Amino acid sequence: MRILTFTSLFPNTLHPNSAVFIKNRMAAVNDLPGTEVRVVAPVPWFPQIIPGKGRWQRLAKVPHHEQLAGLDVQHPRYLVTPKVGMSLYGKSMFWGSAQTVQALYEQWPFALIDAHYVYPDGLAAMLLGQKLGVPVVVSARGTDMNLYPSIRGITPLIERTLRQTSHQIAVSYSLAEAMWRCGAARDKVTVIPNGIDPKTMQQVDPGEARRLLELDPGRRVLVSVGNLVNLKGHDLLIQALGILKEKGNLKFSTYIIGRGSCKDRLQQQIDRLGLSDVVLLVGEVDNAKLKYWYSAADASFLGSSREGWPNVVSESLACGTPVVATNVNGIPEILTSPAYGLIVNRSVDAFVAGLETAFAMAWNRELIAAHGQQRTWNSVAEEVVKVFHGVLESQREHARNRRPQI
Repeated sequence: MRILTFTSLFPNTLHPNSAVFIKNRMAAVNDLPGTEVRVVAPVPWFPQIIPGKGRWQRLAKVPHHEQLAGLDVQHPRYLVTPKVGMSLYGKSMFWGSAQTVQALYEQWPFALIDAHYVYPDGLAAMLLGQKLGVPVVVSARGTDMNLYPSIRGITPLIERTLRQTSHQIAVSYSLAEAMWRCGAARDKVTVIPNGIDPKTMQQVDPGEARRLLELDPGRRVLVSVGNLVNLKGHDLLIQALGILKEKGNLKFSTYIIGRGSCKDRLQQQIDRLGLSDVVLLVGEVDNAKLKYWYSAADASFLGSSREGWPNVVSESLACGTPVVATNVNGIPEILTSPAYGLIVNRSVDAFVAGLETAFAMAWNRELIAAHGQQRTWNSVAEEVVKVFHGVLESQREHARNRRPQI
């Protein structure tokens, strides 16, 4: 079975840590017997002649063709008008990718389009599928169903995508519920949570991990992994750490891992609260090295306002590290027992209480790791391919029923 994965959320040479969960899922699918995956990952167009080092200038340098994790990846360009015209993004992505996808289909006829992110990627994939007569399966990831349906002008596009694609995959039951509310047929939505790579995410001796990271071996550690953007709640975490310091109960150092537009503001907040000696913005860390940070930590933290299936929670558990996280979307589906972590409300006071409790508990890290290692990308890939086979069989059955009877 030949599968075209279509999504703008895919790593590239310049952003190797972007949406690695999609790369990992489809690399695992590609490794299964009888399947072959290629990727078309469109990126916004930006003229290379304009100098600068901002996000848009970096996108201009993304190669048009590359190999990642054994996958052939093409990056056609599509027009984006930042902050305006969002209702046109789906069609713009379709127009920008159509020639690339058509040429690939003629040279390598694929059986199915595997799209990620319901809008705009899913809409573009749906139009491509209709153009080529190929079924489309679209996966919801988080913001596409937690936020975008509330944006006027986008809701009907999401509803159309869910109605006209052959099947939908949700990475959590929370997202499945959101898809059903937008009109997806209940029998055409399958929940397939993300997995982990047991080779990349595994326990490392905490002392060894701290030595490799050059951390104080005698100081307790909290890590928070996530982009430096408002929805991750790093500012609320820093406020909570300030309160713990005032109470004389800040007995650990915190390392915030990620990059994003809020970096300067967060650093100013850290400095203002006098936390610069115990709170550090680490920056982006290669995904393969995160196991050292999780293993070095006594606990990890996620303060998001919304999520799909946050891999940072699964990865932390796979490394034997308990998690303190907000009670939103797919998080309770991962933290299914208080033996694995604490679920808290999204408020500064709740963060303070959660952190105090977490650092007072004696966690069974072997138990946590055993639970976190259970769901791998290989098992995810098998579930995904089962859905694909079902879609193709349904298509064949539909074609048989339409044949004229002699």
